[in-house]
Amino acid sequence: MTLDLSVDIAAKPAKTLPDAQTVTSVRHWTDRLFSFRVTRPASLRFRSGEFVMIGLPDDNGKPILRAYSIASPNWDEELEFYSIKVPDGPLTSRLQNIQPGDQIILRPKPVGTLVLDALLPGKRMWFLATGTGIAPFASLMRDPETYERYEQVVMMHTCRTADELAYGRELVENLRHDPLLGELYGEEFASRLLYYPTTTREETPYMGRITDNLTSGKVFADLNLPPMDAANDRAMICGSLAFNTDVKTVLEGFGLREGANSDPKEFVVEKAFVGDGI
Repeated sequence: MTLDLSVDIAAKPAKTLPDAQTVTSVRHWTDRLFSFRVTRPASLRFRSGEFVMIGLPDDNGKPILRAYSIASPNWDEELEFYSIKVPDGPLTSRLQNIQPGDQIILRPKPVGTLVLDALLPGKRMWFLATGTGIAPFASLMRDPETYERYEQVVMMHTCRTADELAYGRELVENLRHDPLLGELYGEEFASRLLYYPTTTREETPYMGRITDNLTSGKVFADLNLPPMDAANDRAMICGSLAFNTDVKTVLEGFGLREGANSDPKEFVVEKAFVGDGI
């Protein structure tokens, strides 16, 4: 059961925080996960997949800032974020209590490696994420440019339990009925975006870690896809440091090379992931 809080910000309150933006809605997906939307600075331009620094002041008024991927696509009028809740986390212990109408600090300087320009042209895009690491892919999956560049997009998302997959599951389901993407691709869009959610602790139709499902070939068999190869497949990774390292090794085993904005290759890794302890 999710709790959805929203308000119509007709008249924005006076901005008292530096780089202040106003919270427009908050949704609590589980007792550990929530998403929220804020107003977008008029001057902010970003590439889908990038992150910004957001935060709140501490008891002394000093900003507590962390890197958060923008979960909304670059055409959205607002900015969406997806976060874990850490009871004693310096930022999330405060951030999880925000309400519509509240302010947060948002530094409007987007950066990041999970952008389409950091990859060489290919046929199939793999988004590989654990937990809230799905946030940058929530942006990229909603960007028509992703489907202009790739014939097929595969979203692999792994969490501990089924309820932790709810954010991604609802997003993908809504995309299948998205008026913009539907107008562009029609009924074929269902085959353009493949969703592969798995759990590691709770029994669900798909089980197992992303690394195991890739190395065993299970995901290729389940989705009726050929194994990864450097000629056709591109990938983006977002999760914990250990996850990123493990998946990077797997992709290199398929012959893919790590790229960057300045040196496009076959896969990229986001190193500024917001995980435990925040």
